[in-house]
Amino acid sequence: MGRAGAFGPALALVAAVMAAGPGKAQMLRFSDLAGWENDDHAAALATFRETCDLLDGPDWSALCSLAADVTDARRFFELFFRPVRIGDDPALFTGYYEPELRGSLTPDHRYAHPVFRPPPELDPGDIWHTRQEIEENGLLRGRGLEIAWLEDPVEAFFLQIQGSGRIRLPDGGTIRLGYAAKNNRPYRSIGAELVRRGIYAPHQVSAQVIRSWVRRNPAEGRALLHHNPSFVFFRVLPDLPAHRGPVGAMGRSVTAGRSIAVDPAFHPLGAPVWIEKDGAAPMHRLMIAQDVGGAITGAQRADIFYGTGHDAGEAAGRIRDRGRLVTLLPIELAYALLDEG
Repeated sequence: MGRAGAFGPALALVAAVMAAGPGKAQMLRFSDLAGWENDDHAAALATFRETCDLLDGPDWSALCSLAADVTDARRFFELFFRPVRIGDDPALFTGYYEPELRGSLTPDHRYAHPVFRPPPELDPGDIWHTRQEIEENGLLRGRGLEIAWLEDPVEAFFLQIQGSGRIRLPDGGTIRLGYAAKNNRPYRSIGAELVRRGIYAPHQVSAQVIRSWVRRNPAEGRALLHHNPSFVFFRVLPDLPAHRGPVGAMGRSVTAGRSIAVDPAFHPLGAPVWIEKDGAAPMHRLMIAQDVGGAITGAQRADIFYGTGHDAGEAAGRIRDRGRLVTLLPIELAYALLDEG
């Protein structure tokens, strides 16, 4: 998933909720949050501290200063925040991860599928060429924009969907890639396209199923990948330690099982968000909104970061579950939102 975004001021959140219509925000009690008392609040607080200094506004700044010395994490959240449900249930949860792929810094018969840095003529707001135009017309080839080459075009595609990754080199070394830019074309789900074509039912579609279908049907699979016109460019992250997660939209590492991607029009980036995810692996947990994604739009929409590597990818690829998101806002901001909304 390509990731980029900014964390807007409180007024933008109020405006978004007002635009959504009356009754779209509701203040809850902590006792209304199913499983709240059983969560590891200290783990959530540690993740909150990672980015709280980037939050905009005096309410947030004061809470960030207090968070530095907190010993009772649950009491901290209950004293200084109020749970606010924004938008209509049910929520939709998906998962993302940091792929770990085999690749090379030079192309050969095995490693033939490039990962690109942005071309110099691409401005941040530009609507650039589509995925199909880029790949079929060779618009980026021979310009020295290649960062590395991968074995598998399907994995190269999913690397763009995730927006970050680790590439294992033949000599045993590793490079870390982070999101750099995109072509600003709309994201279109190829899973939804397989459903539209009648190839699979909605409950059958997962990242693993898509990979398998594309590999079994090379020509049709290539056309399917081109159904998504969005294209993501990368940058090398040379100073990111191996134990740290990939860099999210706030410019800091995200944390497996505690960071989520949200729509920042409705949830301030850096804010705590309580999730109640249904499905085969229910999850009731306090997360921190530290990332965004092209497919993550709306108040009740979130992408859960599952970690790095194959197992994380398997877990993330199975997630498409309903539930509920509840944002924890500083007390004054919560009441202001309810008064205006």
